[in-house]
Amino acid sequence: MQFGHLNRRDFILGVSGLAAAFPLAASAQQLREPAINIGVLTDMSGPFATLAGAGSVTAAEMAVREFGGEVLGKKVRVLFGDHKHKVEIASALVTQWFNDEYVGAIFDMPNSGVALACQKLASERGRISATVSGGSSDLTGKDCTSTWAYDTYSNTAGIASAMVKFGLDTWYFITVDYAFGWQLEQDASAAIERVGGRVLGRSRHPLNAKSFLEYLDAAQDSGAKVIALGSAGSDTINALTQAAEIGISPRSQTLCPLLVFISEVHALGLDVAKGMTFIDGFYWDADDQTRTWSKQFFDRRKVMPTMSHAGVYSSVLHYLRAVRAAGTDDAKAVASKMRDLRVNDFFAKGGEIRADGRLIHDMYLVEVKAPEESRRPWDYYKILSIIPGDQAFRPLGEGKCPLVPA
Repeated sequence: MQFGHLNRRDFILGVSGLAAAFPLAASAQQLREPAINIGVLTDMSGPFATLAGAGSVTAAEMAVREFGGEVLGKKVRVLFGDHKHKVEIASALVTQWFNDEYVGAIFDMPNSGVALACQKLASERGRISATVSGGSSDLTGKDCTSTWAYDTYSNTAGIASAMVKFGLDTWYFITVDYAFGWQLEQDASAAIERVGGRVLGRSRHPLNAKSFLEYLDAAQDSGAKVIALGSAGSDTINALTQAAEIGISPRSQTLCPLLVFISEVHALGLDVAKGMTFIDGFYWDADDQTRTWSKQFFDRRKVMPTMSHAGVYSSVLHYLRAVRAAGTDDAKAVASKMRDLRVNDFFAKGGEIRADGRLIHDMYLVEVKAPEESRRPWDYYKILSIIPGDQAFRPLGEGKCPLVPA
């Protein structure tokens, strides 16, 4: 089957069974057997491959295994694919999944542009989508369906306004130039200006940039008290590493990365990352439940899970519970059950899915430990406070989601 000049192999990386992490793709005959098929659409090879990627596939498999491997008398199969940060590639892959592989739900989508396009496609085709790694607040705004882990509002509004009140009232943004970065900057700027702060300037960089020196120079020249990084994954790692190399520190200007995953802290090392403060939706060492699941994940991946990995597990498990409760995998019935049922796992204890599709769960304000404070591998965070879910996310009425009654 051809998709323009790319063939099917360019799109689908495989079908994941329960026995191994990445077996060969199942045959068409196997996929036509009675089954509940779900798709993990992720970044297997780009800037978000570590924070999502193969770890998200593993997390989905763990959820299926935890559930028992079948529902309504049908086996559950996990497909996965690399969207390569191209909307056209992602859309073609998801269309092929829907048409030929009988996929009923898609998960993860670490790229807000991809997530916005694919959740719209899923809605049009009567399928379920749950965005976990994509973060634009538009995903629960004008383009709402279901969003699981975090968004650009939850990761900016509280911390930005708190910093301004502390006297850090002038900001310069270094922002990745696509939907996620634009919305992250917009939500942060609104929070800054609400409490009397000012945005002095901004630079936009391409996704997966290698050099940030010109953007960091412009930020230094602006005289802003805060340099905000509106990026994620390898972009955040590169920007922070290069900022350290040229001597940017709190003594001169405060660096504020607006989205950080533990995979990035691990890559940077505590010598560079120490003292960074930010919002995260999951920490492996938060309590006994998170530790138990995270150690199971570590046994499979040899790294501790990120917020994305935990969110994929949670969303897949909740979807399967909703299919069982609905007695069908019909998307309309399952979506209704997903909202009716509380999300009850280590990621969201009693979490509620609002009318706009936003999962309401607690978020963490964390600070990265200094090397001498870390007692063992991956002991990276001090949890400064827990932000209740009803405070962490944008109020329901402000998002302009068409699913919310006027």
